[in-house]
Amino acid sequence: MLTYLANPARFMAFSAWAAPLFFGLAVIAFAVGLPWALAFSPADYQQGETVRIMYVHVPAAWWSMGVYAFMGVASFVGLVWRHSLADVAARAAAPIGATFAAVCLITGSLWGAPTWGTWWEWDGRLTSMLALFIIYLGYIALWSAMDDEEKAARLAAILCLVGLINLPIIKFSVDWWSTLHQPASIMRSGGSAIHPSMLGPLLTMAGAYLALFAALLMMNMRAAIFRRRVEAARMRGGEA
Repeated sequence: MLTYLANPARFMAFSAWAAPLFFGLAVIAFAVGLPWALAFSPADYQQGETVRIMYVHVPAAWWSMGVYAFMGVASFVGLVWRHSLADVAARAAAPIGATFAAVCLITGSLWGAPTWGTWWEWDGRLTSMLALFIIYLGYIALWSAMDDEEKAARLAAILCLVGLINLPIIKFSVDWWSTLHQPASIMRSGGSAIHPSMLGPLLTMAGAYLALFAALLMMNMRAAIFRRRVEAARMRGGEA
């Protein structure tokens, strides 16, 4: 499937109907997940109603890392095989991942204030997540700072691949260092520690974030491909 979509013409044909489909799925998932999470799921016995921030915060954290991992794969493909569509995919994903990381940091502060008694703590999880957001901004800035897209793609790919080292730091920071942040609650030995009444809306919101990412990614990639086609046509017209 990925090999098939590596052709720009086939990708454009696929994304023409897939992007609206995923956007529709995202709207449906948010329409189901948000009321379920914010109104119908139970309050936590310790955190009370503030636990509802989890349904926005946790999926944003998951997919800010997931999007960066996607960028890492695309950057590797673009760097090794010089595939221009892979570079387009990595660049198109960056602002989406940066937005997810920003949502994670903001909602984490809103959650931390009543739960921990502080808006911010320089512990391993929070600091490494802030580093991820900064790496996103640096990646976007690097692309914007250079006129030579081929050179920008190579340097941005290298930056992205180096930044991958931060993902395991984010994941395992709560195990490696003393931290206010709670350890893993779902993917852990012994099974999930979250009650099904909370896990259902949480996974629904995670699916909504994923569908939104897929839709926005394809929309961003389509816009980039159209822009390249316009620039190529303008150059051919100038040469003529």
